[in-house]
Amino acid sequence: MSGLERPLLTGEHEAFRQTVRTFVEKEVLPHHAQWEQDGIVPRELWTKAGAQGLLCFDVPEEYGGPGVRDFRYNMVMAEELTKAGANGPGFPVHTDIIVPYLTGLGTDEQKQRWLPGCVSGETVTAIAMTEPGAGSDLQGIRTNAVDKGDHYVLNGAKTFISNGILADLVIVVARTDSPDAREGHKGISLLVVERGMEGFERGRNLDKMGLKAQDTAELFFDDVVVPKANRLGEEGSGFISLMVNLPQERLSIACIAAAACEAILDMCLSYAKEREAFGRPIGKFQHNRFLVAEMATEARIARVFVDDCVRLHNEGKLDPSMAAMAKWWTTELQNKLADRAVQLHGGYGYMNEYPVARAFVDSRIQTIYGGTTEIQKEIIGRSLGL
Repeated sequence: MSGLERPLLTGEHEAFRQTVRTFVEKEVLPHHAQWEQDGIVPRELWTKAGAQGLLCFDVPEEYGGPGVRDFRYNMVMAEELTKAGANGPGFPVHTDIIVPYLTGLGTDEQKQRWLPGCVSGETVTAIAMTEPGAGSDLQGIRTNAVDKGDHYVLNGAKTFISNGILADLVIVVARTDSPDAREGHKGISLLVVERGMEGFERGRNLDKMGLKAQDTAELFFDDVVVPKANRLGEEGSGFISLMVNLPQERLSIACIAAAACEAILDMCLSYAKEREAFGRPIGKFQHNRFLVAEMATEARIARVFVDDCVRLHNEGKLDPSMAAMAKWWTTELQNKLADRAVQLHGGYGYMNEYPVARAFVDSRIQTIYGGTTEIQKEIIGRSLGL
């Protein structure tokens, strides 16, 4: 898919792409295999990224950021990491998903306290929504925070938390009323738990099928004292804040999916031209030629759709339904193309040394996190009045 015209992008975005690509080639790819074995990237990678201006583009200058509110830069970052197979650096989770809660909801004091470190890479962030007993059902969370005047006492457990081991700040989705309250979503608040707070413990760095180099953890909160100064937004407004921010999270995942589809297509094109069977390249067989033609068409559709969603998002016009469409359709396509790519590669497609095998296992989570495909379809269906 190289050479595809992208009217959405300017020369500045392509110059930024080259900066990201150089960083990935120098600082990431030589070490990534080791990080996959370790299940985590070193903290120094984050500070190196911060020094290169690769984190938190929309953080205002007064808090140490570049102050650029243009999601095209976020998209370029996601594309370059994805096409390099660099699943370890959790930069998009930090920049696209978590830090916007701090910039959008934080008081000036909170921003002064937290944002400069987020930009420099000295402060790694995570958001803790999912619980062992509540996945897609955010209203069903049991983690609770009891009001004690100038602080809350937080108790509960979270799981599948990206950046969970490295995180210095964790935005915890917690109940600040009774779990049995009639309208559950009205009792949810966002509390920022900091590394070192007594009672805050990390469990296992979870052994995942894919995305091996990215740390994903269990988190436990046992009578953690969280000052009121660490609450984001008004008490009880957490569910609404999540709903406001989730479309950008889903768009970020769709950007990764569209880039993955293109990367998988490129792998298949190269293999179809180089691999021979029965005396000729396998791409010369009609079945394989049609297969790759279908993949090229679908990847192009995904690219045009996602680029248009990014345009709408920059204009403030991307609604939750459109973000849900982008998220479910591109991630399901990513899984489909990854599966077909393994089949095309035959036995080699099953070998971890081949990028197509890693693309296959890395793809599988995409239809699950950020809201499952089924949740996205619910959002779309309701928007249609059904």
